[in-house]
Amino acid sequence: MSVLVIGGDRLGNIYDNLQKKGFTRIQHLCGRKKGHLKSDITGNFDVILVLTDHVNHSLARLVKKRARQTNTTVIYARRSWSDIEARKFRECD
Repeated sequence: MSVLVIGGDRLGNIYDNLQKKGFTRIQHLCGRKKGHLKSDITGNFDVILVLTDHVNHSLARLVKKRARQTNTTVIYARRSWSDIEARKFRECD
């Protein structure tokens, strides 16, 4: 499975925990650069994880719009593994 993580400058242990969950392809966009708005956000990912405390509103809206167009699962969580796991990540197993 593949996941695109948007937000946060560093992932820390989130990267390792995503690998333990079975994600083999993990891509990270910090979300601070304007070029990220123009990049292919939903390009062939099974799940998009948006770290809400580290993205701006326009990027969050863009992710939501593109994910709806491609039927990609989006998970919104704070940048902590406990919050990520408490969200819908359990449904991705």
